[in-house]
Amino acid sequence: MRIGLAGVGRIGAFHAETLTALPVVDDLVVTDVNADAARAVADKLGVAWAESPEALLADGVDGFVIAAATNAHASLIRAGIEAGVPTFCEKPVAGTLAESLELAKLAASADVPVHIGFQRRFDAGYRAAAEAVAGGELGFLHTLRAVTGDQAPPHAAYIPTSGGIFRDCNVHDFDIIRFVTGREVVSVFATGSNKGESFFSEAGDVDTAAAILTLDDGTIAQVSSSRYTGQGHDVRLEVVGSKGSVAVGLDDSLALRSVEPGVSFPPGPVHVSFMDRFLPAYRAELTAFAEVARGAIPSPCTVADALQAFRIAEACDLSRREGRVVRLDEVESL
Repeated sequence: MRIGLAGVGRIGAFHAETLTALPVVDDLVVTDVNADAARAVADKLGVAWAESPEALLADGVDGFVIAAATNAHASLIRAGIEAGVPTFCEKPVAGTLAESLELAKLAASADVPVHIGFQRRFDAGYRAAAEAVAGGELGFLHTLRAVTGDQAPPHAAYIPTSGGIFRDCNVHDFDIIRFVTGREVVSVFATGSNKGESFFSEAGDVDTAAAILTLDDGTIAQVSSSRYTGQGHDVRLEVVGSKGSVAVGLDDSLALRSVEPGVSFPPGPVHVSFMDRFLPAYRAELTAFAEVARGAIPSPCTVADALQAFRIAEACDLSRREGRVVRLDEVESL
């Protein structure tokens, strides 16, 4: 199998290494808007490089992996679909709801699988939680508590193009809540604040946020995030039901320090980034995409799935700005 990869930044370079290690991948071709960067990665891994995504697709590949900047996602997904090549793209599908809807319609009408990269779906803990829910072990669900905390904020230049904390950070929580519960969100109430760098507020964003989601069966999901979780990168989920409760991320790397007498848990070390926290999940995700590309399985996270998470983020941002409950049917859908 020959795979093409567009974008060789931090996540793209990691994906390139992962793909070359997969037994099913015989050849890899990389490209980037920075030709020198593409050549450097190609030389390091002993793979080919192309001058552009168009040249890469025209050269004949069995699968197309997109790890470029967010503003390039929509055009590259469209190019992959139009070329008839199974396509993987890091989230988000696009930078706006309108463009996401357009791509969801295109993907639905095309016979080309598209896999969107929500890596938490491939994390062992989240998958075990989903299995516990599906198997009825927890009884009826009534509460979920999801946390996403960056140890340190990204560079100031990133924030104006990030889409805001709900679309950039919590969109992962929104997707995994749907994945674990199998339910849809019907309404949200969200808030946020700034106590850190001024570049967040200058971009109309917040550095700390929270939202209450009501699911279609009455389950309540509490979601919180911050760019300033100094103890370490903190990503967790608690799922509470009438018969039992489970937690994801409650391990030795938990970015909390207990102040209870005689308690030494967690011993550490903590995770410092999403790459560190989800390394095995990213590898499992690309392994699954290789299976999608060769026609063995359907897409495990479609454009339609990504659109639903994006719609929840849109609703939360609207709720934060207007200070009110927002129903999901207020946000445009397919």
